[in-house]
Amino acid sequence: MLKGLMQDVPLLVSSLIEHAASCHGDAEIVSRTAEGTINRSTYRDIARRAKGVAKALLALGVKPGERIGTLAWNGYRHMEMYYGVSGMGAVLHTIHPRQFPEQLEYVINHAEDQHLFFDVTFAPLVERLAPMLRTVKHFVAMTDRRNLPLSDIPNLLCYEDLIAGNDEDFSWPVFDEATASSLCYTAGTTGTPKGVLYSHRSTVLHAFAICAADSMALSANEAALLAAPMSHVNGWGVPYAAAMCGMKLVLPGPANDGRSLYELMRDEGVTLALGGPNVWPPIFAHADATHRSPRKDLRLRRVVIGGAVPGGELTERITSQFGASVTQVWGMTETSPIGAVGAPLSAQGEAEKGATTVAEASHGRAPFGIELRLVDDAGRRVPHDGLTRGLLRLRGPWVPAGYFKATGASSLDAEGFFASGDIATIDGKGWLRVTDRAADALKSGGEWMSSAELEAIAVGHPDVFEAALIALPGTPSRTRRLLIILRRSSCEVSRDELLDYLAQRVDRRWLPDDVVFVEHIPHTATGKVHKGQLRAMFAGHPWPSETAAPAV
Repeated sequence: MLKGLMQDVPLLVSSLIEHAASCHGDAEIVSRTAEGTINRSTYRDIARRAKGVAKALLALGVKPGERIGTLAWNGYRHMEMYYGVSGMGAVLHTIHPRQFPEQLEYVINHAEDQHLFFDVTFAPLVERLAPMLRTVKHFVAMTDRRNLPLSDIPNLLCYEDLIAGNDEDFSWPVFDEATASSLCYTAGTTGTPKGVLYSHRSTVLHAFAICAADSMALSANEAALLAAPMSHVNGWGVPYAAAMCGMKLVLPGPANDGRSLYELMRDEGVTLALGGPNVWPPIFAHADATHRSPRKDLRLRRVVIGGAVPGGELTERITSQFGASVTQVWGMTETSPIGAVGAPLSAQGEAEKGATTVAEASHGRAPFGIELRLVDDAGRRVPHDGLTRGLLRLRGPWVPAGYFKATGASSLDAEGFFASGDIATIDGKGWLRVTDRAADALKSGGEWMSSAELEAIAVGHPDVFEAALIALPGTPSRTRRLLIILRRSSCEVSRDELLDYLAQRVDRRWLPDDVVFVEHIPHTATGKVHKGQLRAMFAGHPWPSETAAPAV
């Protein structure tokens, strides 16, 4: 086979920040710090100080491939860690601070983090965790000497002291682009968190993908508020893509209340905001309480929302009150995380009439690099007709081949597709709609129904505040479905009343086997219902008799 005569230059994370420093070094990174101040730096500053991080880690004896943990907000020091750790050949392990303490202990020990860097607001948490962390040699407070926390944290170092004087005369090492760059753990919605180990190559290719015009369209023409946490799935990959394109970044630190976010957007001329649906209610509340006019105050043009499909009310309010368009993105920790983007199709004429409605109801379409496929329980392909539900599988250069330290069966099928664990539909033009996790979906006669759909119907009852449907082992021939309800205050809807309500709205095949009422429904750090914990709580649930259960 005749090979091309192109240079073989590895795709490395360090090349992103070097490019940023040389081609748009003056572009700003504006951060609200954990200490409460506003810091202004540039890509040139981040590149210089990231080298200081790298040299400091080498002085601590960190070897290539060793994991370095961070418990940190969105800020300039965290961004320096993104590049300093991966750039010198170690692995950045970003840890979501809102996980339960037992999950934090598990992921830090499972990753075998050698050093743990943390923002000062997390000092009490780190102090509690420290005795349980078996591999951590030093704890580094990401602050200066003046703000170093007073605590009993062992082997405590000061970040600014550590990197001082280490930012000159350092060249990034060159190594195989398949080398691990960062490690993120899944939220553990359905079980124990699993580690996804990204490579330098996957990270750079993912950055290219989200800069693309028909994807998230990141560019030097934007000033972006990154409200998606950098502690979760690498902040959607935006800190890497922003360095690639020279986009101004506005990082909110620990202040995620409506007033702080609104004022940052106003003061920094933010044109693009990225975050989950939960970012917006506090901003709306602040604008309403202060009688602000966002269209006059702000320069916001675009909003990118990840996670759940934003409801029509949220989209309408962002559009009408803020004058911004809304783009939905979908992904998982396992897709780095962008797997689909609901980019607008407004320029495609009459043939695409109704495309906006399709986009709003879906999670988007796969960017180049991601292949999507639906299969049945036996692994046979099912139609992409927008109606037929199937098990979603993915393949691409930023999709994993397996989990960190996993043993046993491969995560890939015979053609190299990764099993996402989701139920979805895909239409003839590639629009993806994820309807459920496979562990909680309902199935009868080969047909799937989304647990999320049944939960949404249940929440439509005026006495229901929140609902969660879980699947539990039943008889050898079928699983059981338990609907868990959190009632609104002072409301007394009964089991039978709720079942009658549901029976009027869904086929009786989809009715749950039982309904229970609770005082609290647990959630993961990312705000999803913790169905794994619910399954553990109700593992011994006493089911009604077979005669009382709905037929399936």
